Parts: sequence; C-alpha cells; structure tokens
Amino acid sequence: MRLFDRIDPLNLNRRQWELCMLALTVILILAVGMALLMYPAALSNDLVVSGATKRKIFFGFCALSVLLVGYFLDRQLVISHLRQRVEEEHQRFVAMRHEASVDLLSTLPGFTPFCDRLTMELRRAASTHLPLSLLVVQLEPSPQLPDKNEIDTAFGDAAKTLTRKLRAEDSLYRFRRGVFAIVLPGVGTADAYRIASRFMEGLHDASGASTRFSFDVHVINYPEHAGSAREMEEAARSFFPTECLAAQQVEVA
Repeated sequence: MRLFDRIDPLNLNRRQWELCMLALTVILILAVGMALLMYPAALSNDLVVSGATKRKIFFGFCALSVLLVGYFLDRQLVISHLRQRVEEEHQRFVAMRHEASVDLLSTLPGFTPFCDRLTMELRRAASTHLPLSLLVVQLEPSPQLPDKNEIDTAFGDAAKTLTRKLRAEDSLYRFRRGVFAIVLPGVGTADAYRIASRFMEGLHDASGASTRFSFDVHVINYPEHAGSAREMEEAARSFFPTECLAAQQVEVA
C-alpha cells in the first residue's frame, strides 16, 4: 500500500481524475457484466415472469446504469469547472497580494533619505545626550521560492510586519531587496535588543510555517558602537554583500 500512497502534491488534480476514471470504468464493467448475465434470463421463456416484464427489467437496468455513469461524468465536469474557478480566484488573489507588496516596498524611502535622517537624529542625540540605535534587518528568501513574485510578496509581508511594530518616532528604510534599516531615536543598546527581539517574533510569524525567508537583525548604537553618522553608515554597510556597496556609494554621491 505504501507504493500507492506516494502521491505528488503537485499532481493531485491528475490523480483525482485518474481515480474518477477508474471508478467509472469499474462501474461500467460491472453494469455490462450484469447486463450480459441477465440477458439470457430476460429473453428466455422458462421463468414464471412474462417475457415483456423480463425485457422491461433488463432494459430498465441498462438505462439505470447509463444514467448512473452519466451522472458521475456530469458531477466530475461540474467539480472540474469549480476547481478551475477557485484556481483562477486564487491566482487573482496572489497577483493582488504581489501588487500590494511591490507598492509598499516602492514607497519605502531608500539609502539617501536614511543618511539624511541619520545625520539629523545623530545631531539631536549629541545635543540632548540621548542614545540612538539602528536596526539592520537582512532577509534571505527560501530556496523553495524560486518565483520572483513570491519572493517580493514575502518581503512585502515582512515590511508590513516591521511597519506595524514601529513607534511614532521610528522610521523604516529599504536599502535594497531584502535589506531594511530602522532608526530608533532615544533607544539604548539594551532596549534596542529587546525591540529587535520583538521584530524577530513578528518576522517569524510573517515567514510562516513554510519558512518563506530567513532573517537576521543587527543592532548598531550611538555612542556604544559608533561615534558619528559616518561610522554608523559604515557599520550598516558592513552587513551588505560586496556587490551592493558600489551601488549604494553611487546613490550617496
């Protein structure tokens, strides 16, 4: 039985159709076999039942068998049409989610606004003697998501999670695909790690049971880890792949 239980989830529709055809074929064979066995008795004159009655029983059984097979075929066609409509609605929903995710990601400010905000917040922190923390969030898509649209949708869900957990004074930026930065004014190192844990819990929920993406959250604090805006920018750049640094330098220039 284990051999027959090996079903590919991607071929469920084909497997359902095969099982339906098998059931219909078996019913048809049984009906034809029963009709053949009834044929001699229906056309002979040895039984007590009259010949006309026997013929009516025989042809009635044949008609009932044909109607039964026809009913099963009709129901199978109806179910197939319904499954097709459900699949079309699902594809439409997936497209809408992807469009919403792309729109959200495109509205997030980039590296240049981040540098301007970081400089302003660092000056304010230096004048008020308050700390300033920066969270760098790195997302890596799962190998099970080869489709670019699915990756964008997953990253969009992550961005929604980060946005919902921001305070009023916090700000979220998108450096590149899968890399975000969050500026936390007035937050020390210990509080920044607690906030990072809260963001990580939300990202874990957004990733889902299928683990659509993995993530890392890094904390950079002023004045503990960096003493100027330039140092904080360089610390943030250190978490990026080498090929992304050139593009960011061009953007800053």
